[in-house]
Amino acid sequence: MNEIGALFRLTREEAGVSIAEASKDLDIKEVILENIEDGNIGCFKDIFVLKEYIYNYSKYLGIDADKIIDEFNEYMFEYTSRIPLNDIEKKMEEQNSNKEKNEIISPYTKEVKKHKKSFYVILYSAIILITFVLIVWCIRQIVINNGSATVISYVK
Repeated sequence: MNEIGALFRLTREEAGVSIAEASKDLDIKEVILENIEDGNIGCFKDIFVLKEYIYNYSKYLGIDADKIIDEFNEYMFEYTSRIPLNDIEKKMEEQNSNKEKNEIISPYTKEVKKHKKSFYVILYSAIILITFVLIVWCIRQIVINNGSATVISYVK
């Protein structure tokens, strides 16, 4: 990746284009172009977005974009193939155990606490009990008043 970045920097400087001009022309932040030229791929969260930046930047500089993308893909293959097999197997086991729990794993979702069934039983029982007490109280008031409605009148 450092070779690609160095090629971009050299080509840009030979063309007499400043990083600010390239940033404005491509509508890409200067810091992104600087990171690409420095070979800092760790600054990018999404590898596909990085590939798009590299592709567009190489076309802008007049470099064969397909060739650069092929070099980038080779670099990424070599980079990812250095991950120890034990680490890959460990991650796969973690993912499989999480799939068994039928949970969705995402850094963007919050863990939702689920109420136990007993919570809902108590809640519904309380609602039914309050409703029953209100009905009994209304019936008692009607019986006390001998079925007649009390009329309140205001005299001036």
